[in-house]
Amino acid sequence: MSSKISEEAASTSEEAALTAEVAASAGGGAAADVLPAPGSGPVAGAGGVGVPEKRGRRRSAPEPAPELDDAELRGALEAILLVVDEPVSELTLADVLEQPVERIGPMLDEIAAGYTAAGHGFELRRAAGGWRLYTRPEYAAYVERFVLDGQSVRLTQAALETLAVVAYKQPVTRSRISAIRGVNCDGVIRTLVSRGLVEECGTEPDSGAFLYRTTTMFLEKLGLNSLDDLPPLAPFLPDDVEELADATR
Repeated sequence: MSSKISEEAASTSEEAALTAEVAASAGGGAAADVLPAPGSGPVAGAGGVGVPEKRGRRRSAPEPAPELDDAELRGALEAILLVVDEPVSELTLADVLEQPVERIGPMLDEIAAGYTAAGHGFELRRAAGGWRLYTRPEYAAYVERFVLDGQSVRLTQAALETLAVVAYKQPVTRSRISAIRGVNCDGVIRTLVSRGLVEECGTEPDSGAFLYRTTTMFLEKLGLNSLDDLPPLAPFLPDDVEELADATR
């Protein structure tokens, strides 16, 4: 029994001596200095060869985009607005330019005010929930002459009347539109739908008839931001409108 204890003590002494020699070869440090903590680095294996631990690569966070100065931001916004074919939102502009959305709105307001003050033939205004460049109303006759010269793209009087009914009465059924105008409007509705100015928006609960409303393109073409910007209808009604309404009942 004592012989076995002596052998174990000798083995322990040899291990301690070997550890001391490894520590001394590493620079004279203590034995604890060369025994790495779990996950802290290579572990010495047989023959003193280091076995590297597997570690995942750390992904560095993307660097934020540099903030544009006011002049560059103004120029970038103007360049985009010149090529858009429909109103573009402030959020979209902020994403494209990688700038805070809080800077976009005030800069667009400043650009719009600058165009107005300079008396340009165009203006920047909100329309259909976004921003777009438009020609000024006072130059509409010249633009119309240029765009429509030799072309037949204007809506008929019947289409304009039907579109007005839909705009002010939406959502509205075809039978209701026909009753207001006094003529069948099925063909005109199909024309307005094909032009993208009117669209279906469900059915009437009682009759199951299709309901119609104006589209975003309608707002865009008229340069309106929402239906609340439609002009009041009262000034365009005849003075005896109540008598006419009573007569048709």
